[in-house]
This record gives sequence, C-alpha cells and structure tokens, in this order.
Amino acid sequence: MKYNNLIISIIAAIALIGFGCILANAYKYKYKMGNTISVTGNAMKNFESDIVKWSASYSRKSMDLASASGQLQSDRELVRQFLIKQGIDAKAIVFNAVNIGRDFSYQTDGSGKSYNTFTGYSLSQKVSVESTDLAKVDNASREISTLISQGVELSSNPPNYYYSKLEDLKLELISEASKNAKQRAANIAAEAGASLGDLIKADLGIFQITGQNENEAYSSGGALNTTSRNKTANITVRTNYISN
Repeated sequence: MKYNNLIISIIAAIALIGFGCILANAYKYKYKMGNTISVTGNAMKNFESDIVKWSASYSRKSMDLASASGQLQSDRELVRQFLIKQGIDAKAIVFNAVNIGRDFSYQTDGSGKSYNTFTGYSLSQKVSVESTDLAKVDNASREISTLISQGVELSSNPPNYYYSKLEDLKLELISEASKNAKQRAANIAAEAGASLGDLIKADLGIFQITGQNENEAYSSGGALNTTSRNKTANITVRTNYISN
C-alpha cells in the first residue's frame, strides 16, 4: 500500500512539473508575441521593356470568293513588303489563317415577311510581329496606315510591351523589400531602446507593374501594364519581428 502511494506521489510530482513547464513556455511565448514589431517593406524599380508585340488586320469583300481571295493575297504581300522595308526581320512577321465569312442583308417585304439576301464574301487576315527591336516596330505601327492609300483596308492595334527577365526582377525586388522591412524594424526597435529579435512571420504582397509616370491604380490581383514601353515594378513584404 505504501509502495503504491509512493508511485502515485511520484507520478503526480512529474505531472505537476510538466504542467509547470507548459505554463512557463506558454507565458514566454505570449510575452514574445506581445513584444513584436510589425512593419511593411517596399521595393520599387523602373525598367524598360525588351520585347514588343504588335498586330494588325486587313480585309476584303467581294461577291466572288476567288476575287476576294486574290485581293487579300495582294494585300498580304503589300503588308509584308512594307514591314520589311521598315527594317523588321521577315522571320518575325507572322500571318494567321484567313477568316472567311458569308454576309447577308436582312429585309422585310410589304406583307411583313422577312427574308435575307446574300451580299458577298468577307475575308480577313491578321498579321503580327514579335521582336526585340522596339524602335523599328514602334515606327512601323505608326506608319502602316500609309497602306490605306494603296487600297488596303487595314486596322492596326497599339503595340504591347513585355520584359523577358521579369522573374529575375521579381526575385530582386523581394530581396530588397525584405531588407527594407528589416531595416525599418531595426530602426523602430532602436528608437524604443530595444533590440531586434528573430523574424516570426513574413507575407509577400502582390506585384504591381505600371507605366512609368502614369497615374495607374494598383489592383488587388496585381497590375500588369503592357501598353507602356517604360514601366515601374513595385512589391511589398509585411513582416513581424520579435523585440527583445
């Protein structure tokens, strides 16, 4: 009986010590969590796009399919020659498949009965250019309207600009934003007469890529400007540090 009581006492003592350790650790953790510094670091960089994509479309209409096809083929050659004369590499010029449509006019006769009349074939084709020679493509996109005077029914889209090293840029900005956050936290700790402890949490913000010197709003899903040749990349990092 005495032996059993001794065993029970030992177990109770061990349990009490363990519970005390748990309470001590919980208090220590709560103390640390209550002495944290929360800051947001920021990094921003201006850069220039190194890839341009541009496209245009042209069309022809005729009652005769072969005639419309021949006219479109002639237009395609005029467009190709124009772009080559602008200094664009022929390998960078891509012509999409021809789209063929049948057009009708819908009318109503005197008794109110509707009917349609075939008005001809509409053929269209898209031409696109992707190049690293931004200046030549920019100039071609501005001057291609001169083909209209040669009878080409053409519609040109604005160029879109991209950056081939965007992932490298993102990693660079993450590093800079993290350093900025740590420096801010260290400054706060120093002004408060404390020292900066370990990082306990970090959250990466959304990348925002906007046109340089343009009043573009940031998006919750991240902005990605493609219309400006010169851009600005921005990223934030939200961090929590222990303050000792």
